[in-house]
Amino acid sequence: MFALEDYRIDNLDNVMTPALAIFAEHVDNNMRVTIDLLGGDPSRWRPHVKTVKMEWAMRRAVQHGVKQCKCATTLELTTALDAGMEDALLAYPLVGANARRLREIAVQRPSAKISVLVENAEQAASWHGSGIGMFIDVNPGMDRTGLEQDRVDTVVALARALGAQFRGLHYYDGHMHIADYAERERAAHAGYDKLMKLAAAVGNVSEVITSGTPAMACGASYVPFRTASFKHRVSPGTVSFCDTTSIGEIPPGYKPAAVVVASVVSHPIAGRFTCDAGHKSVSADAGVPTCAVVSHDDYTPLKPSEEHLPVDCPGEVPAIGSHVYLVPRHVCPTVNNFDYAMIIENHRIVGIERVSARGREVPIAV
Repeated sequence: MFALEDYRIDNLDNVMTPALAIFAEHVDNNMRVTIDLLGGDPSRWRPHVKTVKMEWAMRRAVQHGVKQCKCATTLELTTALDAGMEDALLAYPLVGANARRLREIAVQRPSAKISVLVENAEQAASWHGSGIGMFIDVNPGMDRTGLEQDRVDTVVALARALGAQFRGLHYYDGHMHIADYAERERAAHAGYDKLMKLAAAVGNVSEVITSGTPAMACGASYVPFRTASFKHRVSPGTVSFCDTTSIGEIPPGYKPAAVVVASVVSHPIAGRFTCDAGHKSVSADAGVPTCAVVSHDDYTPLKPSEEHLPVDCPGEVPAIGSHVYLVPRHVCPTVNNFDYAMIIENHRIVGIERVSARGREVPIAV
């Protein structure tokens, strides 16, 4: 599936493994493909930066004209603003000290447009007078957060209560994983039909945000969004780096841009080798296999332990000390496993960048 020539790194002699490698050309390609899918308009993409976790990658998006984003933590938020993002939605319900911290950031960054999600009047009351925008979180059937979209009267009343701080509707249909794209598109569009009616009932909607990675193309193809009175934006984040899961769900033209470089460390039994990329490097949250081995569709990664990844392979096993390139099944938590990433251009390591938004801020202000 993945050709070695697209991922070969020539100067690995001094690299400690496992190591995260980000291929700059592939990142640029993926961002261009996404913007092209949106009619060439970078303002229609509000990427979720939980995937990239790196100021370097966020700056790359800004260079492509993408100046609005979503994030899940205050550390992601400050990193995105440092990277040049001008409009950031913290798309996670904030309570207690987390909400107070966001208020502090808003005061410190008065020129930034910062917004939050709300789903009830109590949440909304805590943001009144703060200057922070509010999106109403609409539940499209994922049943994780938000108001169910058939509760039209409740949504309308809440929008009225938000007053001038109301910015629009947030509709994350991240559960749209129907394998057949035509069926997925029909299901997504049926939800968008309801969303359009909800937006019409609310009125005064300036922005509607939909579509994680599996529904991205569905949001782009829904014609009423293009002619609506509000600004419509899709919000996939995974597409910047991609992984084996997303490649199977998105339109052609994308390339995985983040791989884990691992070293072969053992030949435990015939037909098997072990490399140093267990679940503390390549995330196992999406199940086994956790990854694919570049240029080796015939290799089968097995269940990892913390630092070990056994791989079954037919024929001759790779030599101990040799390198393998692993494309994660779920790239977002994989990136979060690393403090630093190698930046690759033309098969060469051209820099080291911090994964500056991994983890979280210090939990107690001192």
